Amino acid sequence: MRAEHPWLTVVGLLIGGVAFGFTPLALAWLWARVFSPNKPGHEKNATYECGLESKGDAWIQFGASYYLYAIVFLVFDVEAVFLLPFAVAFTGLTLGASIAMLVFLLLLVEGLVWACQKGVLTWA
Repeated sequence: MRAEHPWLTVVGLLIGGVAFGFTPLALAWLWARVFSPNKPGHEKNATYECGLESKGDAWIQFGASYYLYAIVFLVFDVEAVFLLPFAVAFTGLTLGASIAMLVFLLLLVEGLVWACQKGVLTWA
């Protein structure tokens, strides 16, 4: 049996995907409307933030060193992903590929030295 239109399958899959996503949401909403008791009150309508009432000003100074530490971690984490194929194919690489990997490693070492000199990796 052949489809009437070439896009009919795509449209059918799109409708099925949207229905697959919205059906649980619709069922949860229906369950909440039918079976959940409606008991509004001061405690239930209060702002909930970690179980405690907020005190003081929300504008506090946050050290950027945590972000820098995370960025340095991500750089060297991604480096490990790029080094794995190099390590696996080390014996079959040409001289140009080995030099390219050496330049890559030297740039990463330069970044690590820079981060140490700037004090990014210290927690004090």
